[in-house]
Amino acid sequence: MSPHSPEAVPGSSLSAGRRARELAATVGGDAVDVLVVGLGATGAGVALDAVARGLTVAAVDAHDLAFGTSRWSSKLIHGGLRYLASGHLDVAHESAVERGVLMERTAPHLVHAQPFVLPLTPLVSRPQAALAWAGFRAGDTLRLAARTARETLPAPRRLSAVETRHLAPALRAEGVRGGLLSWDGRLSDDARLVTAVARTAAAHGARILTRVRALELTGTGARVRDELTGEEGEIHARAVINATGVWAGGLVDGIRIRPSRGTHLVLRAERLGPLPAGLHIPIPGETNRFVLVLPQGDGRVYVGLTDEPVDGPVPDVPEVPETDIGFLLDVLGSVLDEPVRREDVVGAFAGLRPLLDMSPEDAGGSARGSAPRTSDISRRHAVLTSADGVVTVVGGKLTTYRRMAEDAVDAAVAARSLGAGPSPTARLPLVGAASPRALAAVRAPRRLVRRYGVEAAAVHALGVAEPALATPLVPGCPATGAEVVWAVRHEGALDADDVLDRRTRVGVVPEDRGGAEAEVRALLDRGLRSSPRSLH
Repeated sequence: MSPHSPEAVPGSSLSAGRRARELAATVGGDAVDVLVVGLGATGAGVALDAVARGLTVAAVDAHDLAFGTSRWSSKLIHGGLRYLASGHLDVAHESAVERGVLMERTAPHLVHAQPFVLPLTPLVSRPQAALAWAGFRAGDTLRLAARTARETLPAPRRLSAVETRHLAPALRAEGVRGGLLSWDGRLSDDARLVTAVARTAAAHGARILTRVRALELTGTGARVRDELTGEEGEIHARAVINATGVWAGGLVDGIRIRPSRGTHLVLRAERLGPLPAGLHIPIPGETNRFVLVLPQGDGRVYVGLTDEPVDGPVPDVPEVPETDIGFLLDVLGSVLDEPVRREDVVGAFAGLRPLLDMSPEDAGGSARGSAPRTSDISRRHAVLTSADGVVTVVGGKLTTYRRMAEDAVDAAVAARSLGAGPSPTARLPLVGAASPRALAAVRAPRRLVRRYGVEAAAVHALGVAEPALATPLVPGCPATGAEVVWAVRHEGALDADDVLDRRTRVGVVPEDRGGAEAEVRALLDRGLRSSPRSLH
């Protein structure tokens, strides 16, 4: 396997060989304009924003692309309705604008319109239904204010009981008096978005360096360790941006993060039957919180999410408490004809949101000093600059990663007097992006087009040239060997975990992971056997 191929966007291919070359040139080398720490959605976005302005960029992560929070989301690109309901008009408008940017300009191959049904069961009172309907109408007004086309996001509408049952046949029919249909943005895969952003940055010249841990940050660089070899060195930079999310406080003093855990269950799609739309299931006793049922189109359905505060050290991979699983099953069972059992849960995952910590007075707490629930904390982001000049971007959410990145680079440019103009990323297509007409013309399975965009034809061609690569890695999951080969050649996958957990997402179901792991390791060996990995 050659690490590069003319089938990929020129300069965008990430591989073990490229990593080794660029790491050797960066550690102990000339100072880059911007060093980015963290390669989740925000960090990859910072790297792209900075390099697109003409700055030299190195971006490091102790693990892999999208290793942390960015792969554990609901896969939704929200339009800000929840923030509108809580009075955060600026956050709501920003979310709606960024949703439109992704859907219509930068990533139309990865972000699509997702219909949702809120079934009007006996558990939803008529006043609650009226409030929800008003919210959906307000959300459509947000769409209009953000100048997102009606063709991109259809209007909400009321559904009859028959229409509701057609879109959600698993619902318990008794007492359903209708439903409310709404639309939002939905990612094919959050980790694939991060990969596309990082590869786009690489195509513009950014050095994307995974498995490189920042041990210490200063305003002029970082001491780092190559996690593959254990070797340490220095990266010099004119500006340093900390985009490590829930881990931000471990690198810069004075950063206070209050992590919130969101848990999702994974079910086999056949357990719930056909699901033409997702579901909003109201949480009993709550006015503005829902459990979401999210069909994935790959034989799986996600059910989430909780919103619970997390205390203590932040783990690399959060565990899923049984209490979260029980809560989600209880809410789901309240509307289904046949409740889902614990043994029907074939996987589960939890992500930690990097919410800004604040005083009770700042957050609207009571006079006795009680802090708000994490579900009530604003997703507004902040850009903070330490005494020695390290810029940290914290808070926010997946939908607004591009705006967060823009603000962070603006701050670094101003603080360090870097020669750079305004951000161009609101109109910069990501790797694989194209117009809807061009995407429709790609000669590849639609599933691949929704994951790789115009590059889907090249992924598909790998399976045509070598039919064994066209076979699914495991029955019931559509990911193929061709996607493993592509991940190694072009997407920076260095080991089986990278492929299973972040490039294909096979690993969210442990049974599927076990069935695919041997083949994935064999394919990886073909591509990585002779790749150099030394820091120097």
